[in-house]
Amino acid sequence: MPKHDPNNLIPIPPAKKVPDSLSQQFPGASKTDRKVFRTVFHQNSKYRDFVSGITPAVNKQAGAPDFTIVKGTLYRASEHAKGASGAALLIIDEINRGPAVQAFGGAIVAIEADKRLASNGARRAETQFFEMLDPMSGDVIEYALPHDLYILAAMNQADASVEPLDVAFLRRWEPLRLEPDEAALRAFYGLGSSTNALPNVPASVNDALEASVSAWVAVNAQIALGRGPEFQIGHGVLMSDVKPQVLGLNDALGTLCVGWAKVRAHVEEVFFGDTRGIAAVLNALDGPAFNPFKLTETTFADDLRFRLEGPTNFEEDNIYTALRAFANPRG
Repeated sequence: MPKHDPNNLIPIPPAKKVPDSLSQQFPGASKTDRKVFRTVFHQNSKYRDFVSGITPAVNKQAGAPDFTIVKGTLYRASEHAKGASGAALLIIDEINRGPAVQAFGGAIVAIEADKRLASNGARRAETQFFEMLDPMSGDVIEYALPHDLYILAAMNQADASVEPLDVAFLRRWEPLRLEPDEAALRAFYGLGSSTNALPNVPASVNDALEASVSAWVAVNAQIALGRGPEFQIGHGVLMSDVKPQVLGLNDALGTLCVGWAKVRAHVEEVFFGDTRGIAAVLNALDGPAFNPFKLTETTFADDLRFRLEGPTNFEEDNIYTALRAFANPRG
């Protein structure tokens, strides 16, 4: 079976032979010339960059055409997948940050599996063609997507800075939700399950890591209640290429400060303008007295105002206390 190799240019290199029992489940089981194509959608993403189109020629020689036809990422991936042994994976990150429908253009009608060419490249009765500018000839041609082109798109559904994707566009995809995974974070930290109370002072790196996991779970539970489960923060924010369990206690605490600064920024953004909401997530409303964050009341122009007081930044000398307070059950 093919295995994931994070150090390979192709994340899942081709195997010599895929068992017949898995051939229907494994994409491009018989293909050996596999290639990954990547792109990121943004506000300036255009159809010509993704499919094909005319763009001014840069650094052209004398007498050369003033314009050239761009081979977009989707086109290049499709052409590779049309090879006899070709299979292509096209990864689109942040698909909802750009004008996705405009970038796909006519290709939107051809991306579904039952609208593709047959596995041998032949046209089927169900194959959907769309018009595009041929980068090779400059003519408008009818084009269809190959069988072994696989498209993986990622997005943050709760991103408030972008508009929702078009429903007709979305229904052409198979959605897969990725949820925060406590087991994945525990595995990264090298922790098993634990029901022990956190000590007042960490005696080991594992105490600090246990506090991080417990606090992250508690913070996400409050985010889900206050704003909705789609606004929870993933376990990856607390993971990096540094394994904190192999560090000394102080260095491990410093590593946690980096990750938890991102968690705090996420909470403050999600509950922007809602000081009580931020305080609730950080367990500063009715939480333990040792919590370094305190919600105070004051007045401005005779109106009640709330202010969250606490450390400006997480440091090695306050991060454990803060995490223990976030994780502490409310009274």
